[in-house]
Amino acid sequence: MILSLFIAVLIISLFAISIAALSSNTKDFDVQQTRKNDIEAIDRLLPQTQCGDCGFDACLPYAEALAQNKVDINRCLPGGNETIKELAKLLGTEIKPLYKNNNKESKNTIALIDEAVCIGCVKCITACPVDAIIGAPKQMHSIINQYCTGCELCIAPCPVDCISMVAAS
Repeated sequence: MILSLFIAVLIISLFAISIAALSSNTKDFDVQQTRKNDIEAIDRLLPQTQCGDCGFDACLPYAEALAQNKVDINRCLPGGNETIKELAKLLGTEIKPLYKNNNKESKNTIALIDEAVCIGCVKCITACPVDAIIGAPKQMHSIINQYCTGCELCIAPCPVDCISMVAAS
């Protein structure tokens, strides 16, 4: 009789522990889902230039760091002050000035390739994070103005310095 009572108490205890464990896993899942939703909302606010100016390779890793409060909201130069305002509103933080001077915000610029100088090395094409440059190896390249974000990542790899930034029209 005492053995039966002991087994019954043990079974009830194991059942209670199992329910507690399952409810804590659901809580972890809810937290993970919320964090994923936060990251997606932050990523939607970013300009998707993938320029790397924020210190991350692309906009999504920056969004992940923002969601984890590992980085300031003021590191997106292409997004400028408008993106900072939207991020502050979403994350419930204070608005901060851009972390460095951004001339692009006051004067929207895009890349321009001097077609007479271009040697078709394709280095600018591989550097462009938004595929705004078209051309073939050993052929002249051109910028698709609508896609150019003005990130300037194409300038440094050009061996003949045929890329400059001009005011967008």
